[in-house]
Amino acid sequence: MTFMNKAGAPYSILIVDDEQGIRFGLRQILEKDGYEVFEADRAAAALEIIQSSEIDLVLLDIKLKETSGLDVLTDIRSEYSNIEVIIVTGYGTIDSAVDAMQRGACDYVVKPVEKQQILHAVHRALQRKQIENENYLLKHELSKQHAVDEMIAVDERMKQIIELADQIKNSGCNVLITGETGSGKEVIAEYIHATGNRSHNNFVTVNCASLSEELLSSELFGHVKGSFTGAVEHKLGKCDLANGGTLFLDEIGEMSLNIQAKLLRVIEQKSFERVGGIRKISADIHIIAATNRKLEQMVEQKLFRDDLYYRLHVIRLHIPPLRERRDDIIPLAYTFLAAFARRYHKHVGEIDPEAEKLLKTYNWPGNVRELQNIMNRAVLLTVSDSIGIKDISFSADQMNTDSVPSSGTLKQRLEPVVRKHEEAIIAAALKSCVGNKSKAAEVLGITRQTLLTKIREIGLE
Repeated sequence: MTFMNKAGAPYSILIVDDEQGIRFGLRQILEKDGYEVFEADRAAAALEIIQSSEIDLVLLDIKLKETSGLDVLTDIRSEYSNIEVIIVTGYGTIDSAVDAMQRGACDYVVKPVEKQQILHAVHRALQRKQIENENYLLKHELSKQHAVDEMIAVDERMKQIIELADQIKNSGCNVLITGETGSGKEVIAEYIHATGNRSHNNFVTVNCASLSEELLSSELFGHVKGSFTGAVEHKLGKCDLANGGTLFLDEIGEMSLNIQAKLLRVIEQKSFERVGGIRKISADIHIIAATNRKLEQMVEQKLFRDDLYYRLHVIRLHIPPLRERRDDIIPLAYTFLAAFARRYHKHVGEIDPEAEKLLKTYNWPGNVRELQNIMNRAVLLTVSDSIGIKDISFSADQMNTDSVPSSGTLKQRLEPVVRKHEEAIIAAALKSCVGNKSKAAEVLGITRQTLLTKIREIGLE
């Protein structure tokens, strides 16, 4: 019985043993069972094969000429956690078996090895891996569908952005996504990954603004044991996890010049070194970076490396703020409504017409993320099967974030600000009065006819 990997090919097995006769015998058994087999007689050769080939399972002798097989086991499991390891030894003791299992071995076989014994151990290990792969593929399909479902685009500019994303998603070229906070930059990055030819591998996110320089370096590239205070064990970095997939660097404008230099080497040399390490590790990574800052100005101010900027700026996708693509507001609101209704097991399926008008006229300083949060709260707290004005709540701070135009006469500068605040005040009054226009006019100290006129002017009806 031969199991297949994610690509539909036979699993590959590496035999690590310093006895040629043992390697020959195991190779004969495994190749007859349909597996692709590699051999190594020492630790260094084994690690070279693992780096250059897709190895699924290692059969590892516990005693090698140059080193202990248990130390090799530790290195494999710390750097290649997806590889299963079976210890094969002629020196079987309870202590060594326990030690091997604690270090991450999935099984322990004592020499002399019987054909059925080794095949049973291999089948058991790869069956476990097969189940993991099937679960992965299912999650991958769900993730891909989720990424597609989240790409709501009625606005023409957003449609053009998606078209460009579809054009470049299989190219592997670096992408820079710009736009205000909360505008949906990570959603675009996930879409590029999930619908592209790297989708079977990881999409890994790093927020460059949330970590100090030392921690960000360790987070990206990993570290070796003892490389700094607190480094009590080997650690894989996000570049390891993203190998073959996509690394999304959010808020890259916050990255220090020192880390920028290291990232540039990853792009140019397709390799990196762990913090405290000396060995170069190959890296096939698609890099997508995002920022809400103006990197061009940062380059001029020597705050961002120009060579890295041009490396990242192969393709640039600029996401317009939600207030500039109002056609997307209601479709997005319904997408969030459906998602949160499923999460909270609620039968909420509609947004009232007046609530839709309120959503369409609000200025959305927090962009798509703010809309998502507001729909989350509305679905969670509503006692109805539809979202009404009473369910939608904007904070006072959010409603007063508009800036005054920097040019024009006093009247010209005040008009847009007054109009926006007037819209917000009228919308809030209607909301508090549950859509009763006569009562809202009374609260505002104006006639009902004046209120109706203003509602028509600002498009709330």
